[in-house]
Amino acid sequence: MAEQRRALALISGGLDSMLAARALIEQGVRVEGVNFFTGFCVEGHTHAVRQADRERPKRNNALWVAEQLGIPLHIVDVVEEYKRIVTRPRYGYGAHMNPCLDCKVFMVGKAFEWVRAGHYDFVVTGEVIGQRPKSQRKATMPVVADDSGAGDRLLRPLCARLLEPTLPEREGWVDRERLFDFNGRSRQPQMALAERWGITDYAQPAGGCCFLTNEHYTRKLRDLWQHRGAREYELDDIMLLKIGRHLRPRPNFKLIVAREDGENRFLEGYRKAFAHIRPLSHGGPLTLIDGEPEADDLEFAARVCARFGQGRDAERVEMEIHPGRGAPPRRTSVVPLAADDVPRDWYV
Repeated sequence: MAEQRRALALISGGLDSMLAARALIEQGVRVEGVNFFTGFCVEGHTHAVRQADRERPKRNNALWVAEQLGIPLHIVDVVEEYKRIVTRPRYGYGAHMNPCLDCKVFMVGKAFEWVRAGHYDFVVTGEVIGQRPKSQRKATMPVVADDSGAGDRLLRPLCARLLEPTLPEREGWVDRERLFDFNGRSRQPQMALAERWGITDYAQPAGGCCFLTNEHYTRKLRDLWQHRGAREYELDDIMLLKIGRHLRPRPNFKLIVAREDGENRFLEGYRKAFAHIRPLSHGGPLTLIDGEPEADDLEFAARVCARFGQGRDAERVEMEIHPGRGAPPRRTSVVPLAADDVPRDWYV
């Protein structure tokens, strides 16, 4: 009896990685999944925070995919290691701040470490030629294989028949004829394959949940780096970029203004780390202050905060200012800014 081979599949939570893993399960390969947590792909988290997204699934899609496939999933925290990929990508960025090619090399390389350690025979990804302009072109497929160290122990089941045979195919660990030749940006072939296999519920048929591909998010990340004078971040920084309105009314500080109750509750967890403001006389948002505000900045920030609360049309609003750094809170009465006094260029 032939030895059952073991594959480690990169599971993003999207349809492509789900199908790639399933293609090998269909051939009797023992498949386990791995998902690398970078901090930039927590879509289920934002859905859980915001009331506007309450109808959307509140789930970790990678875990959900692994459950549907019946395979183990290893979730690995790579937040610290991944910083060099975001801040100094060898192959540059895509349309926004997405270092897609460097990211793929990094993740395949991390997975291949487990192959070198003898735990698995090869690595599997859901890549499709022509699907992504930066990282999934025929010219970049060898780059990922070579730079990651995986070489021909990297198998891409969804487009394998358009590429040179890999070691698992040559050795007969998998049947090349039962793999696929998907090509291009259309997801219709993948959706048809999912239907054939009875897969009716899946996330993101277009693939990916990385916030670094989002124009609005990356604008806030650039602003963060510009005003800190360095390309650096912590996990809390990148989590907060996903929440609230971000306004920079003055160069020395930024405001993070909750947009709804869910965001208010989330920002409550950061009160002790930031100077912050909350309305007392009317309902309204908790506002965090990121930067180095002066005393007059705090009064001004209170007026901005009042503009976004239920007292926006009141003559005055009672506010509570917490200056931070151990200073005691104080109350103040402010005149809310008018809508015309909050220009669009304040919005990060």
